This record gives sequence, C-alpha cells and structure tokens, in this order.
Amino acid sequence: MSYDATPLIPRRVFFGNPDRAQVTISPDGEHLAWLAPRDGVLNVWVAPRERPADARPVTADNGRGIRFYAWAYTGGDILYIQDKGGDENWRVYSADIATGEVGDLTPFEGVAAQIVGLSHHRPEEIVVALNDRDPQWHDIYRVNLISGERTLLLQHDRFMGVDVDDDLAIRTAIQMTPDGGLDIYRPAGEDWALWQSFPGEDMLTASTAGFDKSGNVLYLRDSRERDTAALVAIDLTTGDRSLLAADELADADQVLRHPTERHVQAVAFVYDRKRWQVLDPAIAADLDYLATVADGEVEITSRSQDDLTWLVAYVVDDGPVRYYLYDRQRGTADFLFTNRAELEGLPLAKMRPAVVPARDGLNLVVYYTLPPGSDSDGDGVPDAPLPLVFIPHGGPWARDSWGFNGWHQWLANRGYAVLSVNFRSSTGFGKAFTNAGDFEWAGKILEDQQDGVQWAIAQGIADPARVAVMGGSFGGYSTLAGLTFYPEVFACGVDIVGPSNLITLLETIPPYWQPMVELFTTRVGDHRTEEGRALLKAHSPLTHVDRIVRPLLIAQGANDPRVKQAESDQIVSAMQARGIPVAYALYPDEGHGFARPQNNLSFAALAEAFLGRCLGGRVQPIGDDLSGSSLTVPVGAAEVPGLVEALG
Repeated sequence: MSYDATPLIPRRVFFGNPDRAQVTISPDGEHLAWLAPRDGVLNVWVAPRERPADARPVTADNGRGIRFYAWAYTGGDILYIQDKGGDENWRVYSADIATGEVGDLTPFEGVAAQIVGLSHHRPEEIVVALNDRDPQWHDIYRVNLISGERTLLLQHDRFMGVDVDDDLAIRTAIQMTPDGGLDIYRPAGEDWALWQSFPGEDMLTASTAGFDKSGNVLYLRDSRERDTAALVAIDLTTGDRSLLAADELADADQVLRHPTERHVQAVAFVYDRKRWQVLDPAIAADLDYLATVADGEVEITSRSQDDLTWLVAYVVDDGPVRYYLYDRQRGTADFLFTNRAELEGLPLAKMRPAVVPARDGLNLVVYYTLPPGSDSDGDGVPDAPLPLVFIPHGGPWARDSWGFNGWHQWLANRGYAVLSVNFRSSTGFGKAFTNAGDFEWAGKILEDQQDGVQWAIAQGIADPARVAVMGGSFGGYSTLAGLTFYPEVFACGVDIVGPSNLITLLETIPPYWQPMVELFTTRVGDHRTEEGRALLKAHSPLTHVDRIVRPLLIAQGANDPRVKQAESDQIVSAMQARGIPVAYALYPDEGHGFARPQNNLSFAALAEAFLGRCLGGRVQPIGDDLSGSSLTVPVGAAEVPGLVEALG
C-alpha cells in the first residue's frame, strides 16, 4: 500500500482523551488506579486489582481534567493537583477511594502548592510546599490527610526546594548561586551548613534522587569531574562518595529503588534508546523475564509495598502503551489493557533514530518518522523526497526520545516526513552538550536545527521546497526564530505559546521562578544588564519581524503564566502593522500548552488545514472538530482554509 492510499486516521484518535493513562498499583497491592474520561474529562478511576472492569471514578473534575495523581500510603486515598484555566496555581486535593469525598489540603487562592514528599512510615501525612506567605518562596509544611492540619516545618527566603527522608524530615535544601550553580545545604541547629557545591557547568546535570532507608545517604545525579551525569551515593555525615552507575554517552535518567528498603536497584540511560543498568541481582531475573513478555521498552510504573506486584508498561513507537500486572511470586505477567484501544491495528509508522553531525562536529541524536508505505525498500529513505514537518522540542532544557509520538503519527498519516532534533541545550547527553547551548538561542541552537533539516534534505527524506517548522514553548520560539533568522528555509511555521521577545519573557516570569532566575541569566542572557539586554534583543524574533516572508499560525493560552499572552500579542501586532499575514488562535481557558482535549483537537484541525495549504499534505476537513473548544481567532481566520466557514 502506498502512503497516499493509507486510510486517513481521524484527528480525535490522536488528540482525544486516552482510554487510560498513568496506571499504578496501590501501596497495599489491592487496587489499581488510572486517569480516564468521566463525562469527557480526565478523572481518577480506581478498581480492585483482580477486577479492572469494575473501575469507578473517585474524582469529579468537570473542567480541564486531572493530569497528575499519586497514591497516599494510607492505601485508601488518592492525592491529586489541579489549577484553574492553566494558571499553574496548583492546589493539592485528597480523594477517599471508598466514599469519593474530596478534601482541599491547600485551600488558598493564587497560591502554587507542590507535593514534596510522602512516606510509608507516616502514611497519614504528606509534605507540601506553599508560597502563601510570599509568592517567591515556598515554605514547607507537613499536612495531615485526615484532619487537614498543617504544621510548619520551614519558613525561608532562600531555597529552590528541599528533600525529605522517609520520616518526612527535611534533610537537605537547594539554593541557586549568583553564577548559575547549585549549593546543597544541611540543617545545622537553627541554621544551615553548606554541604555540596555544584558549579554552573554542572547545574543542569545535577539532581537529587532520594535517600536510602537510613536517611543518611543521598543519591545524586552528578557530573562533577566527568561529562555525563552518573548516579552516586554520598554519605551525609562523612561525605564519602561512591559511584553506582554511569554511561559515557548519556546522563543517568530514571532510578528504580526498592519500595521500602529504598536502595537503588537499576538506573536507566537514554542516548538514542533506553538502556537499563541493573545494580541489584534481586531483580535481574525479573527484568530479564519482563523483556520477553511484549515488544517495546519496559517501564515499571509502580510497585506494591511488599514488592510482590508490579505494574509494568511497554512503550512502542507504532502502537498504544500496553499495561501488564506482574506477579513476582508466580513469575508471570498478565495483560490488562492498552492506553488507547483505537490505535490497535491502525497503519502507524515506525520512529527511526539517527545520529547527525552538526557543522562543528557535535553529534545530534534525531528521530524521524516516514508515512507508512513511502519507503518501499525499508532503508529509511522514502521513494521520493517528502514534505517535512520539523518539530523542535520545548525547554530548551529537555529532550526528544524514542516512542509513540502523537504528532509524528498524525503528520505521517497526512503524508509528511516528521523530524525531531536534539539540538545543543538538550538534556541527557552530558554537560558539554547541554552547556554548548548557553547564550546560543538564536545562534548555534538554530544552526543545529538547520543542520538536522539539511541532513534530512541531503538524505532524500525531505523536499527542500516543502519544509515547515512547528513547536511549542521553546519549540514555539524556534518556530518564530526559524522564520526570522532563516526566512527562506521554511515554507511556513506553527508557533504554540512561544516567546517573541526574550526581554519581556524574563521580565514577566512567575514570582515563584525568581529563586532560579540565574538559570536564565547565566544561560540565555541577563535582562538586568545593558550587555545582556542587547543579546536578548538580538535573539528575539520580534526584533526581526520584518524578515518574515512565509505564512505563520500562532496559538496562545490566555492564562499562560510562563509565556504571557503579550508574547503572542506583540508579534501579531507587529506583523499586522507591516502587512504580513498571520493567523492567531487564542484560547481563554488554557495556559502554557493545552489541556482540554477539545482545544487540542480544534488546534490540530487548524494546524492540519494550514500545513495542507503550505505543504500540500492530506487534510481531514475541519468539520465539527471545533465543537466544545474555547477557540477564538482575533486575527487571520482567512489564512486557514475552511476556518471562516467552521466558525460560522
């Protein structure tokens, strides 16, 4: 079957709610929980372990849906967080799985709460961080799940965060230094004593990974005296440091620890694909067996406290996530369900990893997807060059990875090759790679992105006349920068919540980001100095808006606390003033990215019609995919084929 004869998969299959997500087992091993739609909105559902079909919802959110939850160690309570309209002022709630009664544990308006820790030693308590006293600083409280009573553990005006042990006691606190580094402090009577220092070059490759059972040993991802971050154990009292796991190409990623003994059992490293290093022989046979159960990369999503039952997920690139319940005593894994049943049996595409040299010799790990049937001999090169959609990731201190990607699959089904590039600043590849992107937002980072695109063209994957760029957050910035700094390369661009002016971006960061402002000033540009402002202005797409010569579609959440609506408003206004066409989609009930599936679906419909006009790919008519969304189009509806008619 040629790719142009592949059945058109409806957008809702990719952008609607999943059937189930974030499946976990309760600490006592008696129940399963997951996120699933209730009246079209994601809520937490709970089922007896042996009877998943008897699942029932224990929450009743009717707005944006719940996106994160966790089991309390009581075994009978679910913790979850929720904000309003994407404002990221999170509140922490507890739901009783027997009665469905929900309690608000942080009942404060305009306060961003964070869950810091919970423990099987103190099952009825959790530790939360609250910026109710000062928007910049999160004080630390212990909260009783039954009574709701809060006990202040730490009031401060200096730390980015703290780590607690299994007794829910604060053992360490992290403070950012003026040069962009990190210091870790330990309590010392009524004061704090400096314990470990990480220079700026190691800041993004350093993070804590919990304590051992005694609470006297802290696990750390640490790149000091090396390039990639290893997992190390450091004794809080003696300072003795031991290397647990390391890889020459990738940073330590996921850490698998025993649920009650708390020692590290395995560490994952991801270069192009995930690889586990097993440290504890006690689980080696388990992981060996699980690797034979199903295709895909193995994820242990949760474990019962007695460690007899594991919830295991298998991630593939061309199908849904498959969930299994693994009984360690029997040594068998039983299939439960997939996360999206509608994906089963569809003509989906494989995602291919490759390593591409940048112009200065730096290796870039990229992933690309071809439309099914476009590569008749299976060599990873289509029979003829295809229109390409390049999707730069957000962050930029994040990364792309192998696995199922809804955007890749959707666009490949429409006839596009799709490319993701881990450009410098991406994390996971060692500190030299990450730090190479410092002060290079419109410099070498964009060059890496261009090198990835030019590689795809040179390989015969992409038609150079039909390349688009589309991304969100930093990927949105990359879209705007691509159209201004490389105006002839891209046929069009789609920007989602991308900053257009780096000075105003940094001047309007949320107050609770101020403790880590040096992350931006030492890596992007310092808006507080004349030299820094000059660099930020030079790297801002708004400065060069008159260079835009290709069609642009912009999407923005009105409540975005990170990239304010003004970032989109000002570049739209500047384009209008210069007579440059632009389409602007504004969502009044969204923040930094879209949570409501109706909004995701509506914007996918706009983007698909827009890309079809620019690149000539296949297009599913907008139809009723705007139904239920909050979409407003202040500017440029006529730039998207079919949008004026769909809006009525």
